[in-house]
Amino acid sequence: MSKYLIEGGRRLEGEIAVQGSKNATLPIMAACVLNSAENILHNVPDILDVQIMAEILTSIGCTVRREGSDLYINSEGINSNVVCERLVSQMRSSIVLLGALASRLDNVQFSYPGGSDIGYRPIDIHLKGLCDLGAQITKERGYIFVTSDNLHGKNIVLDYPSVGATESLILASIFSNGYTNISNAAKEPEIIDLQNFLLGMGAKVGGAGTNNIYIDGVQKLHGCEYTIMPDRIALGTYLCAVHITGGKVMLKNLESEDNLTILDTIKAPHYKLLESGLKIRNLPGRAMVESTGIVQPISSIVTQPYPGFPTDLQNPFLSMLSVAKGSSFVKETIFDSRFKFISQIARMGANIRAEGSLAVVTGVGKLSGAKVYAEDLRGGAALVLAALAAEGKSEVVDTRHIDRGYEKMAELLADVGACIKRVDY
Repeated sequence: MSKYLIEGGRRLEGEIAVQGSKNATLPIMAACVLNSAENILHNVPDILDVQIMAEILTSIGCTVRREGSDLYINSEGINSNVVCERLVSQMRSSIVLLGALASRLDNVQFSYPGGSDIGYRPIDIHLKGLCDLGAQITKERGYIFVTSDNLHGKNIVLDYPSVGATESLILASIFSNGYTNISNAAKEPEIIDLQNFLLGMGAKVGGAGTNNIYIDGVQKLHGCEYTIMPDRIALGTYLCAVHITGGKVMLKNLESEDNLTILDTIKAPHYKLLESGLKIRNLPGRAMVESTGIVQPISSIVTQPYPGFPTDLQNPFLSMLSVAKGSSFVKETIFDSRFKFISQIARMGANIRAEGSLAVVTGVGKLSGAKVYAEDLRGGAALVLAALAAEGKSEVVDTRHIDRGYEKMAELLADVGACIKRVDY
């Protein structure tokens, strides 16, 4: 167990290098099981979820090693079709591995995934899609058994544009017999990153970034060297951190493989930050960010699938808006328990009233330091932001949730002037 000790009221100033994307790395790691070869991934974040995925891959016979921000994964020696229940229960994103293993192996035993408790997140869409591709699925004693020795191309229409289901079904279709089309697919940039990696391995995939993705099955793939895109959710979190502290920071490492700045992938939050008074100057591979010292209220935020406002940034925005000069309104449409961190930030004096899927934030100007508990990934990060702006000392307890998605958050913030220290106990 560990916690962050934070003394608030320090202005953030300096440079922050944005980490590689958590949500792009995990499906790409899963894709590495497909080619029975070595893959080299660059710009891989050193976070707990990546460590867990590496353990899962190792447990089924892959070799995985890290050198700095590079990850080497060789799946030639896969020797097990049973995925470790203990590891899968720790991470929701592990479910994307089911599609990859169903493509590589004839039989797979999987358990139900865990992760942050942010509401109802069924995997029925994943399983229905696998059945559409010809897999046979049974559920016994809390396990999922998949027989996938005769997968074939199919037109699949997702009931909801689920990111995980889209990625899992892309991976499941790579070696299928014939042509697969996934309609109502998720359009997140991380899916484009997955497609680009698969193309580098020799797969035939297209349409990522649109709601129709097509896969023409192949018989073999080869090794690939690839650079992971920057993390747009970490970027949005640190933009909020700069604003809530009245800071001025240069954000670096913002270019993706296609030379587009990652700011282009968070246009909805970008515009809302400008509305709140944050100044953002986009530069090649960088962004200069400066707060006026006053957070203006935002009339309306509604979380939506991409390219709408991402649910993963809703909590950090709530923290930022809790010190605004006025009232803001936030509607959550993706997960039904995203507001659970409100009871913790209330300990710091925040005035946020949640009624169903709507949160009304009445800015209080200043928060007060308190002992709070991180109960999930994005809520935990939001509590750190609140503590950075609060008067006095705060404790953010149980940082393992934050460690799942943010690389060395305490060290990074300390380097730009925050008074923050990680304590293990």
